[in-house]
Amino acid sequence: MTELAMAPTSTTGPDQTTATTAATSSRDPSWVRPALLGLLAATAVFYLWNLTSSGYANAFYSAAAQAGADSWKAFFFGSSDAANAITVDKPPASLWFMALSVRIFGLSSFAILLPEVLMGVATVGVVYATVKRQFGAAAGLLAGGILALTPVAVLMFRFNNPDALLVLAMALAAWATVRSIDESSPRWFALVGVFIGLAFLTKTLQAFLVVPGFALAYLVAARPPLLRRIWHTVIGGLAIVASAGWWVAVVELLPASVRPYIGGSQTNSFLELTFGYNGLGRINGEETGSVGNASARLTQIGLGRMFNSENGGQISWLLPAALILLLVGLAYRARMPRTDARRAAYLVWGSWLVITTLVFSLMAGIYHAYYTVALAPAIAALVAMGGAEAWERRDRWIGSVPLAAVTVITGVWSFVLLSRVTSWNGWLRVVVLALGLAAAAGFLLADRLPAKAVPAVLGVALAAGLLGPAAYSVATVATPHTGSIVLAGPATSGGAGRAPGGMPPGGTSRGGAGGGLLNASTPSAAVVQALSADASSYTWVAAAVGSQNAAGLQLGTQLPVMAIGGFNGSDPSPTLAQFQEYVAAKQIHYFAAGGGFGRQNGGSRESLSIASWVSANFRAVTIGGSTFYDLTQPASGGVGSTPAATRTA
Repeated sequence: MTELAMAPTSTTGPDQTTATTAATSSRDPSWVRPALLGLLAATAVFYLWNLTSSGYANAFYSAAAQAGADSWKAFFFGSSDAANAITVDKPPASLWFMALSVRIFGLSSFAILLPEVLMGVATVGVVYATVKRQFGAAAGLLAGGILALTPVAVLMFRFNNPDALLVLAMALAAWATVRSIDESSPRWFALVGVFIGLAFLTKTLQAFLVVPGFALAYLVAARPPLLRRIWHTVIGGLAIVASAGWWVAVVELLPASVRPYIGGSQTNSFLELTFGYNGLGRINGEETGSVGNASARLTQIGLGRMFNSENGGQISWLLPAALILLLVGLAYRARMPRTDARRAAYLVWGSWLVITTLVFSLMAGIYHAYYTVALAPAIAALVAMGGAEAWERRDRWIGSVPLAAVTVITGVWSFVLLSRVTSWNGWLRVVVLALGLAAAAGFLLADRLPAKAVPAVLGVALAAGLLGPAAYSVATVATPHTGSIVLAGPATSGGAGRAPGGMPPGGTSRGGAGGGLLNASTPSAAVVQALSADASSYTWVAAAVGSQNAAGLQLGTQLPVMAIGGFNGSDPSPTLAQFQEYVAAKQIHYFAAGGGFGRQNGGSRESLSIASWVSANFRAVTIGGSTFYDLTQPASGGVGSTPAATRTA
């Protein structure tokens, strides 16, 4: 690889920056476009391979997508069911894409997961374009390739949690920030706000983790006078409010009687959900209504969290290299003018990485390893950017030493990560370590090597850095992933102690007919037939405690199933009195037995009251091995009497 390939097409040296560093397609070498198309095509094929083995993946969101495909009202609000009893515990943006896909292709695993794959390919392209603008096509391709092979990115761009759209929206915001700095345009910074607004409508306040750094980069590096720069950032903030606030305003201003209950809240308020359960509660651990072992999460808090047995193999392969190259890159640009475009790029991606890493490492609330996909674009960009700048200086110690250092550190860390897997490709760790040490030595001795051998050293270094995550990514694609908690890579022997597609040890799945807290089951043919019979006579063919319990039944029947209490079963929706009214009006046919999850952190106990009332007043029937209560058949003696003996249907 030549120096021209690693740097922007420009007459400037490595310590200079042109007024505009974007290389137009007419100035690109002839190999750039085919290489980009090859990267995007390979990413698409890789992500599509074995895609439907995961079935409905996270049934919680799949059921909401099915509901949105059946009802435009459910589509708008992000309801769990087409009868609009309750919403999911997130804003609906990610559901919109899945629901539209289901409307086009019909309900299937492919229709649910195809939008996630397309978002992944798009994110790779956006990261390429953003890095290429200041650092050249080769650096852009490297950044895109690193992102495409990051294990947690491979996982989440083939899974239907909101994180895929969140990452794409934040990457688009980073791209628009770089463009706005380059062109000093308030219109571009307003576009930053639009993309952040989309990210907010995907996963609320997590979208704002990148905002301080993006604003700082513009204030530092844009060319206009300071007051005008400040005004441009205000415009960006107003764009966030407009692009996200319209939906929030509609939800908050509509009477509660004409919209579904806001899942995840205790007061039927999206603002409470945003600033409570999905906001500060994630930071301080005070998440009213959450279920699980909070004390276990507290033991994982600390700056080493991203490197532990749960998170390390997901995201940290190149995290040390990214942090080192961020510092190296900033040192390279230290004497450049305030408006230096490359330094601005380091501020954009570096602030994204540092702030998000610190928040994930120190948050005391609900945390899952797959959240780390939000770090993947920043890591990929920083490794490519810093590596390209060091490569430009490879004939001097200020380039060769950083290249050697990050190569050996990455090789050693990959050896450690691969050593955590007790019975999976044990030879690979030795190969990766050997390649890393050899490449590091090659960089340090580059002045003694033939000129044609130096690019080969770079190739060995790339192999040392990417073989480990690539192998993990292949294992991820080969493995089905279902439920609410998923991991990339092979089964590990560390603290996580679980296969990548399964639940953690000690997790509860005490569901009834529908599944459990974290996983939905597939109902039997007998259950589907029973619930579908005379379905038009009911608003909901069944009700179940917890969203996953309801989701399995809903996906099996493609008919509305009420999720009592929302995801955790701890939301006060419906109340016992409301449920009794629904039953009296014959709006619900069956109640699925089971679904108590335990370890509830506050929140409503209405679901327990409903379950107790149903079991005391209605006949239990066994359908296909699962227990239901027929809400049209009171126990002998009528409602309020002792329940009759179980019968089989």
